[in-house]
Amino acid sequence: MAKEVHGRVLGSGQRIAIAVARWNSIVTERLLSGALAALRQHGVAEEDVHVAWCPGSFELPLLVQELARSGRYDAVIALGAIVRGETPHYEYIAAQAASGIAQVALQTGVPCIFGVLTAEDLSQALERAGGKHGNKGEEAARSALEMADVLAQLRHQP
Repeated sequence: MAKEVHGRVLGSGQRIAIAVARWNSIVTERLLSGALAALRQHGVAEEDVHVAWCPGSFELPLLVQELARSGRYDAVIALGAIVRGETPHYEYIAAQAASGIAQVALQTGVPCIFGVLTAEDLSQALERAGGKHGNKGEEAARSALEMADVLAQLRHQP
């Protein structure tokens, strides 16, 4: 029979960093509130959560990299909001943020969770930051805890 490993959403003893973009702060502050609430709900101690801000989603990969490389965190959550405008700027920022954050996770082995909303307009972003579509910050926090747990299990297997 195959051995399976499942990550659990357990926060006790976990150290979590959250990188947050200030651009579209009306959205990102709500994402952050959702993430913090989920981490508390799942037992992460307040002193084990650190929040760092950067100007926008384009800057998130560098901030996430610094946090992940520090060795102080079991997971890093990246929160941002990119709203489509009248130019292709949206596509460039979204692609670079996603790619950069994924590369940091692969290079460091630290779960780096992509909690960056990509929305057509501000109302759509707000719907996903505590509105009718829930709070993607909460989902990102749960994913961070689950990934930290599954990787810890795999790394401690005989």
